[in-house]
Amino acid sequence: MNNKLMIGLWRLMIKLPPSLWKKNLARTREKFKKEFGFMTGDHRAVHHYVVRQLPYCREPLSPGAIAKALGMTRERVDALLDDLERHMTFLYRNGDRDVVWAYPVTLEKTPHRLAFNTGEEIFAA
Repeated sequence: MNNKLMIGLWRLMIKLPPSLWKKNLARTREKFKKEFGFMTGDHRAVHHYVVRQLPYCREPLSPGAIAKALGMTRERVDALLDDLERHMTFLYRNGDRDVVWAYPVTLEKTPHRLAFNTGEEIFAA
């Protein structure tokens, strides 16, 4: 791999010195670990499942339905959803505790819409 980073400035391409971008890369990596280090494979599985399913079902997803689909206990899914929601990172639940928003999709009306090549449409978070 060639360790070069170029930046475009008008019609010019300028090579950035590695000392600048490597320092920034290290800071970004630490920030990512700090913000997302809490996530386990189960956190990701729940989030990914919800993101894939909301456009198809077009209704809030209950913790019980998520647990059944992923082969997890309801208690485990509740704990994972609580954790994801607490970090205000990936999802939001309605008053019934069903998932209605999982970045980048939402069932709530927004000015932004997503359309998939399979025909599904949903609002973007």
